[in-house]
Amino acid sequence: MNIKNNKKTISTVLMSLAFVITMIFTSCYLPSPLYGTWADNDGNKIQFVDDGTFSAAIKDTDNKIIHYEGNWSTVDNVLIFNIQGDTSYTRNTEWDIRGAMLYLTWTANGNTKMLTLYHISR
Repeated sequence: MNIKNNKKTISTVLMSLAFVITMIFTSCYLPSPLYGTWADNDGNKIQFVDDGTFSAAIKDTDNKIIHYEGNWSTVDNVLIFNIQGDTSYTRNTEWDIRGAMLYLTWTANGNTKMLTLYHISR
């Protein structure tokens, strides 16, 4: 009977240890450095929300501001925009953050624009 109780105790301890280790790793979640609002002095602005959505206001070649919204995600240094609207489409771009500046290429309607955006709020 002692051996059976010892096995049960060891099993309980191992399950508790596994639970604690799992909780430690899941509590070490690091938020994306993209969260917040990024803007430049030309009127371009992108807001990344922690629920995976974004909204953007980007000037086109005629200096008209076009609004975009949808979902975003990253894979390494690739930023994936799933843009929703009358027609939904996906745009992939490389991104880089240096200090409080975000560098990315925005492509829409056949126009490509290099953006340098400043982190203006979290």
